[in-house]
Amino acid sequence: MGCAGSSRSKGDETGKKVRKPKPWKHSEPITRAQLVQMRDEFWDTAPHYGGRKEIWDALRAAAEADISLAQTIVDSAGIIVQAADLTVCYDERGAKYELPKYVLSEPTNLTGEN
Repeated sequence: MGCAGSSRSKGDETGKKVRKPKPWKHSEPITRAQLVQMRDEFWDTAPHYGGRKEIWDALRAAAEADISLAQTIVDSAGIIVQAADLTVCYDERGAKYELPKYVLSEPTNLTGEN
C-alpha cells in the first residue's frame, strides 16, 4: 500500500485542461519566417536544459496540435500541467518544463513579410 497523497488521482488529471494561450505581442513586429526560426531554435536546444527528451517531444507535439489533441498528448505522456496554456509543466519525476509563448501561438504583431 502507498500513501494516498503519493500519486495523482483520476480527478487531479482533469484539473488543468489545456487551453489556447492568451494573445501576446512580440517586442517588435516579426515575420512568419523569423517566428519559425525562433521555434526551431527553441526545440533544438530545449532538451539540453534538462528534463527528458520524450517529454520535450510530447510537448512539441502538443504545442503544434489543436487543443483536443494537445490534451490527449499531455495526458498520454503523463505531463503535469501547471499553467493551462502549457507554459509551465512537469513530468512525473518532477522535472520542470517551461515553454515560451512563441512556440505555443502566434503574436498579434506577426507581419506578412518573409
